[in-house]
Formats: sequence, structure tokens, C-alpha cells
Amino acid sequence: MPLVTRILLVCLGNICRSPTAEAALREALVEAGVDGEVEVDSAGTGDWHLGSAPDHRMTSAAAEAGLTLAGRARLIEPADFDRFDLILAMDRSNLTQIRALAPDGAARARVRLFREFEDGADDDEVPDPYFGGPDGFDRVVEIARAGARGLARHLTTGGGVPA
Repeated sequence: MPLVTRILLVCLGNICRSPTAEAALREALVEAGVDGEVEVDSAGTGDWHLGSAPDHRMTSAAAEAGLTLAGRARLIEPADFDRFDLILAMDRSNLTQIRALAPDGAARARVRLFREFEDGADDDEVPDPYFGGPDGFDRVVEIARAGARGLARHLTTGGGVPA
């Protein structure tokens, strides 16, 4: 693995799924002993929540599971394609939107689905819990942790940043 790998996690509003995946990935990287070698951030494709803290329901569900969500919602921007080695979308709609913003084929190839790294994933998308009940937020925490551990394992077992 290179000395520093930069990973951006992206959902729609950057207040539920991507900040949870960011916190889960930070946790998984610490567990794997490579937290200083990977830079992690999150962003959204929609501007409804710009500058907002993570959703209070998501923050509560994450806290109950031992994860701390931080940061403020921001939009993915063209400079992110230069700053990050890997951009992971939470669902296929985000994937399509992000790839449409990519400046070229090489940048588009670095945009993948987050759940590609989850062992035994039952779907390729992280469901959006925003309009649902508390169980949806708990499920996002479970999925984020499983995907983060799979990604950390991939990075630390010679997989490096997928091309």
C-alpha cells in the first residue's frame, strides 16, 4: 500500500450514509493498524444539507454502536478527482452522478460502489435511511462497518487501491 491512500465516501446529502461509512472506515483502519496511511473524507451529490452536521438520528444510531460521526456536509467537487485515489458511492444513483462529473476515463474508473468490498453483501447499495424508521439507521451502521472492514482488509492484504 502506498504511504498515503486517499478515499472519499459519497452519498446523497452527506449527513447519513457517507459520514457513517467515513467513521466506520476510520475505525477499521485503526483496527488494521494503518490509520496513519489512509486519508478518509466524505461528501454528497446533493446540496440540500450543505454545512449541516450529520443527521441526529444517524448520529444516535452510530453512537449506540460506538462510532462518532463528525464533519459538515459538503458537495463532491471537481478537485476531488485529483485529491482522492478512490471514490466510493453508497448507491448506483450516486455512482452515476459521480461518474458523470469525472473529468476523464481514468477518474471514472476510480469511482466504485462501497459495498463491493463487503464480504457476503446481500446487495450492492447502502440503503438511504433518511425517510425511514430507526431500524434503517442501525442497518446503515452494520453495513458501513462490514464494508469498511472489507475495504481495510483489501488495502492491507496487498490489494492496494483498486484500479
